[in-house]
Amino acid sequence: MASLLLPSPSTTSSSSSSSSFLSLSCRKEHSIYAFKTKCVPNAVRCEMKEPVNRKPSIPILNERTLPNFLESKRLEIAVNKNNTKLKIFSGSANPSLSQEISWYMGLELGKIKIKRFADGEIYVQLQESVRGSDVYLVQPTCPPANENLMELLVMIDACRRASAKTITAVIPYFGYARADRKTQGRESIAAKLVANLITEAGADRVLACDLHSGQSMGYFDIPVDHVYCQPVILDYLASKRIASSDLVVVSPDVGGVARARAFAKKLSDAPLAIVDKRRQGHNVAEVMNLIGDVKGKVAVMLDDMIDTAGTIAKGAALLHAEGAREVYACCTHAVFSPPAVERLSSGIFQEVIVTNTIPAMEKNYFPQLTVLSVANLLGETIWRVHDDCSVSSIFQ
Repeated sequence: MASLLLPSPSTTSSSSSSSSFLSLSCRKEHSIYAFKTKCVPNAVRCEMKEPVNRKPSIPILNERTLPNFLESKRLEIAVNKNNTKLKIFSGSANPSLSQEISWYMGLELGKIKIKRFADGEIYVQLQESVRGSDVYLVQPTCPPANENLMELLVMIDACRRASAKTITAVIPYFGYARADRKTQGRESIAAKLVANLITEAGADRVLACDLHSGQSMGYFDIPVDHVYCQPVILDYLASKRIASSDLVVVSPDVGGVARARAFAKKLSDAPLAIVDKRRQGHNVAEVMNLIGDVKGKVAVMLDDMIDTAGTIAKGAALLHAEGAREVYACCTHAVFSPPAVERLSSGIFQEVIVTNTIPAMEKNYFPQLTVLSVANLLGETIWRVHDDCSVSSIFQ
């Protein structure tokens, strides 16, 4: 894989945007999304622990087995084990992420029994008291979406009937978010329906990562903390070397322009390009043309999710046709419905960078895939919600 190059300090001292990018890569160690960086003079390079760029598996997280950046932070903020006012329970959708979050926070996952009856019905029983406690349920509604959504609802109901003081649904990936408006007649707005179900089940608050559209927060009649996972990806890109003059951030569609512009501003105020496409149907995209210059540049395509990879793959092909030197794909939610893996591993991407809001399955592994953890980001957010502190200051 070709390396990315950062400019030296002497070439960027007069640029405030470049200095903000350099400061991003050398953040203080207490930054909740910094991966134990260490600044090297003159080289402007940060050493980071390797991401999960290998065959994915669910780790067995025993004592002293976490990466150093998680282990050291866990020891710094370890809490009294007798503290029963904050409890974290994991659903079956992404247990490895739940375990990492609990270790970051210095807590143990709550004991819960989840099983399926012979006819597929879901049974949930809390195996410890939650009376008077602030309960956080970690359960993304990733595939199988309906199973995991129903499991979350039953978990919420179990906590409500067990007299939990507050119930927060931690949903790293919020399913049905794409059905957030009516684009044709006689369509449902399923995002609003799911929001109503979670609220009526008894949740007091929702914590979600990178919603498909911001208006989805308004569908809930309870507080919503919207966590942006861009800092995790930015820190990873900051560990590489890239000349700001060679970088361009690309939005794969017009709807993602605001997201890409915010990302580009934090990435040394890089220029922005937009892929104009027209969608013929669900999961079917046709690329039309490119707005912006990518010739001879390193293009970073940014999206909130990759499902079948049709949009981002056709966009990458267009970028190569327009003369882009390398193309990187970055997204938060790796849904990876067939034939996404075939499209992403076809050689058009230098690297595909995703997070673990959705668990990486072995069948979806390919050499260009890099998985970054959002555990410490979510763990810090949970702490701040529990302590009634500002959450937005995390991303400043």
